[in-house]
Amino acid sequence: MPDSPNVSETPTAIGKTSLRVWFQRHKDKIWWLHSLYALGFGIGIMWLGARNYNYLRVTVFHVGFIWLSSLYLPKLLDHPRLSARWAVRLRWFINYFNKNFYQQVLFFVLPIYYASATPSAANFVFVLLLGISAILSTLDLVYDRHLAARQSLTAAFFAFNLFALINVMLPVLWSISNLWTTRISGLLAGIAFASLYRPIAKPRRLRIEVGLLTIVTFLAVAEYGRSFIPPAPLRLVSAEFGGGFDREAMRAEPVLRVLEVGRPARVWGVTAVRAPLGLRDEVQHRWFQNGRLIWASPFYDLTGGREQGFRLWTAYTFATIAAGTELRLDVETEGGQLIGRAKLRAAR
Repeated sequence: MPDSPNVSETPTAIGKTSLRVWFQRHKDKIWWLHSLYALGFGIGIMWLGARNYNYLRVTVFHVGFIWLSSLYLPKLLDHPRLSARWAVRLRWFINYFNKNFYQQVLFFVLPIYYASATPSAANFVFVLLLGISAILSTLDLVYDRHLAARQSLTAAFFAFNLFALINVMLPVLWSISNLWTTRISGLLAGIAFASLYRPIAKPRRLRIEVGLLTIVTFLAVAEYGRSFIPPAPLRLVSAEFGGGFDREAMRAEPVLRVLEVGRPARVWGVTAVRAPLGLRDEVQHRWFQNGRLIWASPFYDLTGGREQGFRLWTAYTFATIAAGTELRLDVETEGGQLIGRAKLRAAR
């Protein structure tokens, strides 16, 4: 007599089991497809970030959620009433939201930093790091298995991205100059890192001392590494050289393409810097000849909100110009952050 059928093995149960097996077999591929979708979504966010700064107000809630969830998730996972299965589900749920919030924040500020950076300068390194950070936030497997799994990486990742966000948010929303913006951002990033990274249990006094040392370290890095940080959202929209300056047209004239070799020359440099309405900062021109600084202008008060950009013009008189001489004009903030540069070379 044949065995009687197992009533528990209904078609529905068999279908669910097969689906579960199929998902377990292909889950890594599915996550990589989701990562591609997240990257495409991030590109759309970049389009928004290049055109509208208002979204910065919402990002405060994004980073707040990431910080609180990263701070309290380890405690929740260690709760005795939480089963191992629900601990895995809770971690997945929190990581999913954090990744999405990171993507929205990072892809939004990335084009703002890109517009403020100079490709040939040190501050473009910051843009590359920010781009890598944004891409990592879209890679589900990398984020879940590495960034979110190690406390040190979680703290460092959040601190860097918090610095990048606050450094843009303060001048845009509260018109704080870049000099103080980097300091405040460094302070908050240090506090964030100290709050999330606690590798071993220590006496309370020692934890406080280590936390203070961490904050001071972040402040020092922000202060002395300012030249590596683009002065977002300031950006150079135009720069030109000339043998004279037309105050009515606010342009250098005539425009020089090459310098006349072997003769004295008075060269004018005219730049336009775009900044948000209400932002005030200090900027200067720095003149270089063959890579050597020859003159730095006084600092001038920059006021934001001008459609054509804030115009700054200076001139330098050269006793003689040698063949192949390269002139470079840098526009910098009071804190030494490069806004942009222009070059002019004499004929050989």
